[in-house]
Amino acid sequence: MSSTAPVPEGRPITVCEVGPRDGFQNEKTFIPTEKKIEIANALFASGLRHMQVTSFVSPRAVPQLADAEDVLAGIDRPDGAWVTALVPNLRGAERAANCALDAVHTVVSASETHNLKNVNRPIDQSLTEFEAVFDRLKTAGIAVEGGIATAFGCPFEGVVPAEQVARIARRYQELGAESVSLGDTTGMATPLTVRAAVRAIRDAAPGLDIHLHFHNTRGVGLACVMTGLAEGVTHYDAAVGGLGGCPFAAGATGNICTEDLVYLLQESGYATGVDLDRLIDAALLAQSVIGRELPGQVIKSGPRLKRHDPELTTTAAG
Repeated sequence: MSSTAPVPEGRPITVCEVGPRDGFQNEKTFIPTEKKIEIANALFASGLRHMQVTSFVSPRAVPQLADAEDVLAGIDRPDGAWVTALVPNLRGAERAANCALDAVHTVVSASETHNLKNVNRPIDQSLTEFEAVFDRLKTAGIAVEGGIATAFGCPFEGVVPAEQVARIARRYQELGAESVSLGDTTGMATPLTVRAAVRAIRDAAPGLDIHLHFHNTRGVGLACVMTGLAEGVTHYDAAVGGLGGCPFAAGATGNICTEDLVYLLQESGYATGVDLDRLIDAALLAQSVIGRELPGQVIKSGPRLKRHDPELTTTAAG
């Protein structure tokens, strides 16, 4: 298997915010369109420049994202922004082609059972249908990022061989994708499975850029990020406040938290271009809009060197 040198300290790392899509889609109470736009703008204002803003899925299947076009039309795009959306099929691609997008994100599961549960078709049928999606979006001047769900394990089948993930990645490359995102849909990723998948893809599809999308279901999401960095991966998805999950994966919880990821990267010597204090403010805004405490840690404690007034702190007695 091939290997890659670790990402050197000081190297810029791309943090892609997926909360407005992957996080909001799981909320049962509809988030008003203007609030979605406000949160997205606050995240951009923190310095984030990559964002998966919404999804062109059926409004019946995911009513929370029925306002996709309105949200995309309403956000303030800063210079250098890379705005994406998820599309499940050609119908979604047709909608996306009429919006101001830099790229769309397709998704197929590495597990046959999960793909049947998620989109009601076998893996190879999904990949064949993506041919029309790639063609349509190429005509519209929109890039396509290939997504692979359950890349590190399946709640129905268990182990997903790295060779299966690499086969799908190679097919995406043949379709015209320049990048592939490995989704830890069920939080089953470990440092060992991450290393195996990344190396298998580099062997099967040389030159294909690899993105990593971890959930924190079992508490090792950030440990998997460190493994990714050791393997030379420089692009990571995360969701504000740790929002997210998968409705078709039993026991799945949220994505790794954007504030926690940015804190880890910056404290490890990497550049993110993000103002952590402003990012925490954006997370607090999202928490207020959603109306419950979010699972992120840095949102609670603040940056490492945050100062507190000793006069306001209880002194031990005795």
